[in-house]
Amino acid sequence: MTADPAVPVTRERRLANLRAALARPGGAPEGPAQPPARAPFSGRRSGDLARRLARALGAEAADTADGWLVRRVVAPVEIPLDRDRLAVLPAHPPASAPLVCVDTETTGLATAAGTLAFLVGLARWDGASFRQTQLLLPDHADEPALLAEIERWVTPDAWLVSYNGRGFDWPLLEARFRLAGRAAPAHAGHLDLLPFVRRVFRHRMEDARLRTVEERLLGVTRSGDVEGWEIPAIYLDVLRGGPVEPLAGVVIHNEKDVRSLGLLLAHVERRYAERETRLDAPRGDLAGLARAYARERRHADALACLDDALAGPGEARDPFGRTPVSDAGPDGDDVRPGSGWWEPRTRPHFGGRTPRGGWRGELAAGRGGPLGPEASAAPWNAGTVWTDERIAAERARVLRRLGRWAEAGEAWQAAAGAGGALGAIAWIEVAKLREHRLADAGGALAATRAAWRLLERSRALGRPYPRVEADLARRAARLAARVARTRPDGAP
Repeated sequence: MTADPAVPVTRERRLANLRAALARPGGAPEGPAQPPARAPFSGRRSGDLARRLARALGAEAADTADGWLVRRVVAPVEIPLDRDRLAVLPAHPPASAPLVCVDTETTGLATAAGTLAFLVGLARWDGASFRQTQLLLPDHADEPALLAEIERWVTPDAWLVSYNGRGFDWPLLEARFRLAGRAAPAHAGHLDLLPFVRRVFRHRMEDARLRTVEERLLGVTRSGDVEGWEIPAIYLDVLRGGPVEPLAGVVIHNEKDVRSLGLLLAHVERRYAERETRLDAPRGDLAGLARAYARERRHADALACLDDALAGPGEARDPFGRTPVSDAGPDGDDVRPGSGWWEPRTRPHFGGRTPRGGWRGELAAGRGGPLGPEASAAPWNAGTVWTDERIAAERARVLRRLGRWAEAGEAWQAAAGAGGALGAIAWIEVAKLREHRLADAGGALAATRAAWRLLERSRALGRPYPRVEADLARRAARLAARVARTRPDGAP
């Protein structure tokens, strides 16, 4: 097949026409020394909308070199914060770093180019005084003014404090800086309180929303607050010429969000920074705090938290030392006797066995699906209920990281009181320590037999765990052969 000779001729003709159009007056100049394209937001715009917003919100309309900006300064409140005590907590900023709390209200939930942060709440401490400022964008074209103000707040030595800001707020602002052709301001660190709240307090909260944290930890209840899903539509309606007054609710919502960051930080510092102040904290809080310390390899601090959790009063215990599970169902719903089906936290009951509290997911109660869990310590991580046995298992892992093998074995033996597959896995961990760390093959074989007895009992009750049983069978055969080799001839 031969190529059509008209094709390159047509392409050349089109290129020639394009070059001629660019060479005409008003067209783009040719050559490598082309000036940069005109900035999309350059040019002056009317400040009428900015002044209207400022009057409605009790703010000021600032005409800056980069555009209009509505700045609202909130009356300062006293939130004492001991920075030296706060720095002791895991992943928290050093005492010398300035703190900048940040929260944004946006036109969507994505961090792509189409999402705009139209309201940014910022706050910092001046001694014990918590000072807040809110920056409102009158129109898209004024975004450079907003970004310039953020640059003045976020200094290279500052730490950002946010709630899910590491995953949403700050990446969105970085994207806006990038689209504006400027680098996002550098900062020394970022404390996102959402992971800390999930790790320490999730055992006693149905979710980790900031509003839930306010109610459960700070004792603050919002009334008449704007819902998050309403916020984008309110702002876009203002840009279309709608009433400005509904935007006041969004501004108050953002003000409360930023203030809650300061209150939450002060609560954590006052309640959990020192051992003396956290002794009466819920045992689940202490266990979660121990995990936060362990993630930073501060194992001595993690062990102190776990020791306090076991020594504290905690919940009522049965005569055998086990902590009963909570009254919440597997999905966190209240199933206590007397709670009606019409109550929002209760699921309808369709008959059968009443659900009880315990571990969630496919590893519920250590079952791990039709074949049961694997013979590893991972099933002990599942769930939100911190029983004596689960705390003992957590303590055993910390002791093992500290190289205290004998104490770790004793802690795993305490965890074996959970029974079932979890108890058998705890005995397997005892066997591992005795065999590989304490050079006690006979003790390891005895731990393996103890685990097998628990699984025999579970099988008799109709709940076999094939994967753990298979591991125990292999382990017992190997240990028995090893013990036989070390005995003198003729020994029983």
